[in-house]
Amino acid sequence: MIPYGKQAITTEDISSVVEILQSEYLTQGPTVPLFEEKIAKYVNAKFAVAVNSATSALHLACLALEVGPRSLVWTSPISFVASANCALYCGGSIDFVDIDPKTYNISVQALSKKLEFSKKNNCLPKVLIVVHLAGQSSDMQAIGKLSKQYGFKIIEDASHAVGAKYLNAYVGNCQYSDVTIFSFHPVKIITTGEGGMAVTNQEGLAKKMRLLRSHGITREKDDFIGESRFSWGYEQQFLGFNYRLTDIQAALGISQFNNIDANISARHSIAKIYDEALSSLPLVLPWQHPDSFSSYHLYIVKIDQEKTTHSREGIFNILRDSNVGVNVHYIPIHTQPYYRALGFLEADFPNAMQYYKDAITLPIFPALTENDQLHVINVLMQALG
Repeated sequence: MIPYGKQAITTEDISSVVEILQSEYLTQGPTVPLFEEKIAKYVNAKFAVAVNSATSALHLACLALEVGPRSLVWTSPISFVASANCALYCGGSIDFVDIDPKTYNISVQALSKKLEFSKKNNCLPKVLIVVHLAGQSSDMQAIGKLSKQYGFKIIEDASHAVGAKYLNAYVGNCQYSDVTIFSFHPVKIITTGEGGMAVTNQEGLAKKMRLLRSHGITREKDDFIGESRFSWGYEQQFLGFNYRLTDIQAALGISQFNNIDANISARHSIAKIYDEALSSLPLVLPWQHPDSFSSYHLYIVKIDQEKTTHSREGIFNILRDSNVGVNVHYIPIHTQPYYRALGFLEADFPNAMQYYKDAITLPIFPALTENDQLHVINVLMQALG
């Protein structure tokens, strides 16, 4: 089976992990801060907080921005459920903004209209979680202007987009946002096995997220609320979590990071082959905004089912039966049973539903061979009739 995504592990990656296994620190050692420093410097952010998953990073970012029981958070319906769940973890409420039919990211037009309506009805969001689907940045300049106009905070869910660029600057510089989140799951651009990171330019947010990732405990005596007479003193100042990344994972992340640009270049080469081979087929190929440089975490096509022999489901099954591990990213969050129970209806976000009806994700990862990609293309051609 050719998967839709797959990690690329080198001998250098293995050696870096073995080195940590033979060292003094397996966790809470010097390697995690080094990984944080490398990512922060790469994206030109001041602070980075590594955690055990992007989901944890989203949760901590919401808490640091004081999302609570009276808070309203908005995000995209086309994302993994973690983009919405993180607000609910904090006791907040969630709503969605429909997507742009070309980029599949949040529609700035839909966002502007919803904000105008919400201001009149006194129900503006506290935080907007902007998802950079498939590795292409949303229009952050326009969204940033709206945040200043209406007073909401911004989290960039860039789980797909480490190494991507917007207006020639790396996603994660937080010029238009408060916090940016990256994922290091095995199918992402680089991996730590499981893992994530939050980057920010605001020292207070970074400090709060660091405390919350490790039980809400500090050992910095200058930060103590009370007094400690003992050298072993520590204070729990918040109800925190154990969201720490291990040094083993961080070592893998650093080694993977050394190849990030080559990996993204390989993804662009694969995407270019798809673009050329599939351009005459009844498909809508991924459209790339001129202001954006995608990391191409995913290659998503939309099937023109009126011009094909089979339905999207039929094409999906033909590809799977031919050992092509296609996928669908994503089932709209608001259609999941949990969210239906909150009152959401399919018709609430028509662009998201139209996208979902036709979308299918083709394999893209650096180790995809030319022969395997040719097999994907040939089977897809046959399936389209």
